[in-house]
Amino acid sequence: MAHLTGFDRTILHVDLDAFFVSVELLARPDLRGRPVAVGGHADERGVIASASYEARRFGVRSALPTRAAFQLCPELILLPARHDHYAQHSHRIMALLREITPQVEQISIDEAFLDITGTELRYGSPEQLARLLHDRIRDEFGLPCSIGVARNKLVAKIATEQAKPNNLRLVPAGEEAAFLAPLPARALWGVGPKTAEILKSLGLETIGQIAQARPDVLASRLGQRGAEDLLRRAHGLDDSPVEDERVVKQISQETTFTKDIADVKRLRAVLLELSEGVGLRLREDELSARTIAIKLRYGDFTTFTRQTTLPRPAQLDQDIFELAWTLFERHWNKRAVRLIGVAARQLSPSARQLELFEQRDDRADRLTRAVDGIRHKYGAESLKRGSTLRPLKKGRMPKVV
Repeated sequence: MAHLTGFDRTILHVDLDAFFVSVELLARPDLRGRPVAVGGHADERGVIASASYEARRFGVRSALPTRAAFQLCPELILLPARHDHYAQHSHRIMALLREITPQVEQISIDEAFLDITGTELRYGSPEQLARLLHDRIRDEFGLPCSIGVARNKLVAKIATEQAKPNNLRLVPAGEEAAFLAPLPARALWGVGPKTAEILKSLGLETIGQIAQARPDVLASRLGQRGAEDLLRRAHGLDDSPVEDERVVKQISQETTFTKDIADVKRLRAVLLELSEGVGLRLREDELSARTIAIKLRYGDFTTFTRQTTLPRPAQLDQDIFELAWTLFERHWNKRAVRLIGVAARQLSPSARQLELFEQRDDRADRLTRAVDGIRHKYGAESLKRGSTLRPLKKGRMPKVV
């Protein structure tokens, strides 16, 4: 494998393979090698959120209705999603990436760009760093990942797609256009189904064919600016920086029910669970919030949000829940709810020290952080409030999966 030299910049892209499923397999190693998916039930408006590569061989993909997934793969093993659990794993992996460089741009829960320019003295060549990172994610978290390295974000991300699953792909400087040339047009950023059809009508089905196309022909169908952007990308040119200074405007969690819910006790329990998830994220990121908001969506897709502002920033679960519940009681119109969410806004770095002469019982703070420690060690599902647990129907025994 060629080493990368002579880069103006060196960009590394990390993508955690089949992330939700991979996290679930940590607790269910007996399911490895079998078609597994995370998603909603087939008879309850469910969709697939993540699929193992064994399931993908049957055509099972994320966003596919679960009913259709079972038609493609009758032997599919479906697991329920645990988004708080995935968020905790993501947070720890992103912290690892920031140990390597502060220039990290997280673009989703399971992927990020790193600008690793100038890290050679500490980590060796880009190839050595990529292998080190790949091994650390495997050894420390038990998760597979794919990594692409190139001198810009565009080519690094496409390299990652070519590396899947669980491998590395490096594109040496000056070889970007040659690397892209044989790939299908749809592999290029900005080429969706409609643009691909236009390009196909012009006889352009690979990135290399696009790169050799006459600019005036492309401009006649895509416009002058669209043609120029497409040609630049087809040659592997991209000067967008790694945006490591993104300001987090809010932290939120929401749940879409498989069946609309009007049971106030169930809604209260879900609201409490969401508040705990938001509080945990705030504390992990050392942030506090001045504003708490709720989001409600009814069965007819009518959606609204309401918010309230605190006299001082908060980050404890109970504080967040009390405000969220007050908003809910004030604005819920007793109709069945399709989606419910909680958000923390107006974020600022947390300051745990008490104001001068302030008399405050900090037992809630200490208890919350003790619970955080248990959940970090044993997982988000290891400790739950009794009020968030759904009671079993009379005479019904729990099913062990």
